[in-house]
Amino acid sequence: MPQVKPVVLITGASSGIGLACARYLADRGYRVFGTSRRPEAYPPESFTLVEMDVCDDESVRRGVEAVLRSAGRIDVLVNNAGIGYGGAIEDTSLEEAHRQFETNFFGALRLCRAVLPIMRQQGGGLIVNISSIGGLMGLPFQGLYSAAKFALEGMSEALRLEVRRFGIRVVLIEPGDTRTGFTTHRRRVRASFHGSAYAEPFKRALAVVRLDERHGASPLSVARQLERIIRSRSPRFRYVVASPVQRLAVWVKRYGPDRFMEWALRKYYRID
Repeated sequence: MPQVKPVVLITGASSGIGLACARYLADRGYRVFGTSRRPEAYPPESFTLVEMDVCDDESVRRGVEAVLRSAGRIDVLVNNAGIGYGGAIEDTSLEEAHRQFETNFFGALRLCRAVLPIMRQQGGGLIVNISSIGGLMGLPFQGLYSAAKFALEGMSEALRLEVRRFGIRVVLIEPGDTRTGFTTHRRRVRASFHGSAYAEPFKRALAVVRLDERHGASPLSVARQLERIIRSRSPRFRYVVASPVQRLAVWVKRYGPDRFMEWALRKYYRID
């Protein structure tokens, strides 16, 4: 990274993890551009808020061009924009599934494709994709959210291999439960309101999720980890930012028996 004020582009920076990261880096001398679909709706910040809809090719192009006109380069891309749908997989319509993937996966892909030529021309750069521990295990009644994060993880693994020779690094941050507006803004699939066969276990699982998120870590924990990654000469691929219990769950998922993990998730989310 350049020694003076690296230029950082963060999607979904009007709230939650994106806002925390943008403020944190800007306060430490980074030149930060955040994105929002409606930047005029938010008060002035210590960073520049750029209009961008990650679900629209032309909007992404205009937003990236605006950053280049202002800063002349992009050193770090943080793909953070995301939405969440709650509900059983059977209850999730294809339209709802498409919306989940359009933002959480294809939005990140659009930004990567828009920024990679710039980074190659610069001779290097860093892409940080904000995944989730839900991208490491299928979470009940958040199946399409997990699926989109699984896809992001797979794309990131391949991309890291492809762009290494250009001096571009690709990193995943996998947060656990975090106190943000994501809890309030989570969307329930339409069929969950109309006599779903999964109504009771979904209700119990959603109560657990909401409680965990409201008592989760501050988004500043992700922001601090992001800066450490930017400052690292050789960052590793994955960084889990979660409570000790959730870090243990990730370890068990990777190395433990599948049946035990299934049993633990059923019990934890009270779906039996």
